[in-house]
Amino acid sequence: MLSARMSTLASLRGTIGRLEGEADALARVALGHAGADATLQGGLARGALHEVFAEGGRHGAAATGFIAGLAHRLAGRRPLVWVRQDFTELESGVLSMSGLNDLGLDPRLLVTVCAADAETALRAAADALACDALGAVVLDVWGEVRALDLVASRRLTLAARASNVACLVLRTAAMPSASTAETRWVVRAAPSSPAVEAWGGPMLDAQLVRNRHGQTGRWIMEWKCDEGLFREGIFHKDSAYPQPVAAAPVDRPLEAIAGRRRAG
Repeated sequence: MLSARMSTLASLRGTIGRLEGEADALARVALGHAGADATLQGGLARGALHEVFAEGGRHGAAATGFIAGLAHRLAGRRPLVWVRQDFTELESGVLSMSGLNDLGLDPRLLVTVCAADAETALRAAADALACDALGAVVLDVWGEVRALDLVASRRLTLAARASNVACLVLRTAAMPSASTAETRWVVRAAPSSPAVEAWGGPMLDAQLVRNRHGQTGRWIMEWKCDEGLFREGIFHKDSAYPQPVAAAPVDRPLEAIAGRRRAG
């Protein structure tokens, strides 16, 4: 029995290693933002796991809009499955179909799944990833989820690679932990330019804190709803963000910053 388990474990490790070695060959989808796409060596890898964290619950809406934009880019005209933990809806509200439509997502291609708990949400997302007709699967969970550990992320990664369907994990009010994510983002809301009188596109402060195959960075991005892509944010000279690109705090990872905030 032990020998069989060890053999299975060795086989699984070999499979994961082979798939991780093939990551560079995965098709990539450009986001539209020149700086981010250059750092990502062409864009986000399809058939991979990508994590998006909201910095505290107050930035949950910004992170949701950002991941909706990523899903739009990765899914194209293929269906999108969005799996949400029930507790997420209690904390941040139900997804608005009209709002997602305004962002450019076609509600006719969107299937939403409400799961009773995080474990059920994980299983639903893994099952959805097995369908290669999908464009992307979003797993939307709230808080520190013990079930979403390194083993669970490996399973999601394997499922995404097997079907070539992107898996986007939205984490609100949670801190990053070990995972097999291809990229990890921390997203905050950014102010619109005071020079713009009419409603403009969503402005996002997007920080790439993990990139398995390249550099990290931080950018102010504007989501162009009509074009369905990200562009470099443009600000008035008196804006709180005088430059469209912010330097990445390479010596201050998110975990260390959060630790200092808690210590203080």
